[in-house]
Amino acid sequence: MALLVRQQSLEIPVDFFGFSLQDGDDTQVPVPFPDDSPDEGGGFLTAFEGRVDVKSAGHTHRALLKAEVWEGEPPADDSQAWEAQGEVEIRSTSGTLAVWVVGGATEEDLDLGRPGVLWKLRLYCAGREEVARLAELGVPHGVERYVAKFWSVSAEGGGSGV
Repeated sequence: MALLVRQQSLEIPVDFFGFSLQDGDDTQVPVPFPDDSPDEGGGFLTAFEGRVDVKSAGHTHRALLKAEVWEGEPPADDSQAWEAQGEVEIRSTSGTLAVWVVGGATEEDLDLGRPGVLWKLRLYCAGREEVARLAELGVPHGVERYVAKFWSVSAEGGGSGV
């Protein structure tokens, strides 16, 4: 069974129904966020080169994100009933992912621990129905919750693992 290598928790200022996880070296991202983001009809996750866009259920709010880096593929998370989940791949040349909203990058990056790695991301989300309702009334905090599980698929020059 794979082992958990690192964890990090962030509060994300969601705007316009979404946010993006984008390589910390934005020169490696040909189409930076929010360009080409899907409109309201898009899916939960959309992968681009060097970035992953996440579709939120609330227009403007503060979501919680717990990021985990694993040494191999982690077990499925059945700790609660998830309202959305998906898997994508993202390459991070820098070893970090910046969190972007329409207003720009947030102050804290996600530290993946290794540069030049192709990562698999499995993202889970809960609190979507409730944040959709509450975001129409105000700016809720911590209602929509995400768990991001990362594990390496390959590193530049071959090999895998953390």
